[in-house]
Amino acid sequence: MKAIRIDRPGGSETLKLVELAVPTPRRGEALVRVEAAGVNYHDIYVRSGAYPHEFPAVLGQEGAGTVETVGEEVGEVRVGQRVAWAGVPGSYATHVLAPAEKLVPVPEGVSARMAAASLLQGMTAHYLTNATFPLKAGDTCLVHAAAGGAGLLVVQMAKRANARVFGTTSSEAKNEIAREAGADECFLYSGREPFDEAVRARTEGRGANVVYDSVGASTFDRSLLALRRRGVLVLFGQSSGRVPPFDLQLLNARGSLFVTRPKLGDYVATRGELVERASAVLNAIARGELAIRIHAEFPLSRAEDAHRALESRATSGKLVLVP
Repeated sequence: MKAIRIDRPGGSETLKLVELAVPTPRRGEALVRVEAAGVNYHDIYVRSGAYPHEFPAVLGQEGAGTVETVGEEVGEVRVGQRVAWAGVPGSYATHVLAPAEKLVPVPEGVSARMAAASLLQGMTAHYLTNATFPLKAGDTCLVHAAAGGAGLLVVQMAKRANARVFGTTSSEAKNEIAREAGADECFLYSGREPFDEAVRARTEGRGANVVYDSVGASTFDRSLLALRRRGVLVLFGQSSGRVPPFDLQLLNARGSLFVTRPKLGDYVATRGELVERASAVLNAIARGELAIRIHAEFPLSRAEDAHRALESRATSGKLVLVP
């Protein structure tokens, strides 16, 4: 099998295409032929050393494909079944060995590319808008990176909840993409009107009920300022870097605010939760209720180019590797 491996943390040049032996599934495992793998900031954090990891390592944690063989005592999936996954290491490869309990069925009408492009960020958007801060009609939310892979899905799910949606992006072209996804209004990070002031100006000074922030260091302070009294800042990424330590008294001073730093694993902690959340996303795609934007597809051998594209912040939507 072919795989993208890194032997040490570093830049995108550390991504190397290598030949490895095809693994044999053990009890509870399934061997899947990968048809598409999603590219995520998590992969960049592992590659760069921002997230602790053992090396050498095959990157990637999200994908879709077809089950080739299964080990003993596997009842969750069957040979020949189309499946998808998120949180399975080693997905930048032609084959991946996965715990069967982490694989979910892909419904008819959803391609492997679409499943790989949607599962991790789709489930993330689902738990953010349905569990971390369950949006309801009349709520106001601010979505950072609103034209990115996760941002576009958060925007769509927020609108399905009948919330008022503001978004931030880095360009007018991306603003238009976010508006097409359902954002009521979008602002530039570097615009003459800071985004927190823009949100307050359009909410009669109150601010947003919730800010969904995947950017981190460069947006955190103004995200707090964009919130109304008892508002919630949901920090679920750090594309601009880690948020430095801050004085908790700021939350008191700015209106008894809340800050949370969730992760997907805690919202799909059981097989039942995983299947329920994944099915909600994939079935919505199959019904045409959720649009997935794939910015670009790269062959597996060009994983380095995919990482550079994502780090440039010039993409809108998802990047996918196709073995």
